[in-house]
Amino acid sequence: MAILNILKYPEESLSQPSIKIDVIDDKIKKLVEDMGETMFHDAGVGLAAPQIGVNKRIIVYDSHARDPEYDETLREITVLINPEIIASHGSFISEDEGCLSVVEYRANVKRYEKVTVKALNIDGEPLEFDAEGVLSVIMQHEIDHLDGILFIDRISSLKRAMYKKKRLKELKKEQ
Repeated sequence: MAILNILKYPEESLSQPSIKIDVIDDKIKKLVEDMGETMFHDAGVGLAAPQIGVNKRIIVYDSHARDPEYDETLREITVLINPEIIASHGSFISEDEGCLSVVEYRANVKRYEKVTVKALNIDGEPLEFDAEGVLSVIMQHEIDHLDGILFIDRISSLKRAMYKKKRLKELKKEQ
């Protein structure tokens, strides 16, 4: 397994929609393993393929992140290929949402309370499930990545502009 480089805002490819997977071969399975390792290495609970520069509809997430007594030492990934939200209900504010691709910034984001997700598992078998709470936020956040949307695209334009200005200033200092 390998730790992959996570792309950071304002990387342009993060705003591009991803393409569907037609064949789940050994190359995809290796990519998924590396994505899981990368996610845990960077203390994330979810990771989408576009975040590591792969324009494909793949997400991985920590299977235990939804547990009320979350224990990060369990480290088990779930893989979704070509996931899509097919139903959504209610709304709430996801407090202090963050992202491995949006460094040093967290915000409250309006999300659905419950979503129904349709996808394929790593063996290409179809699955459908309801997600609530933390899992609902993870599904919405990661599927947004597949559609070229970052969580900062879902906050006020003023807050987004302030973050963008701060981030570009930091990048300038690094050069």
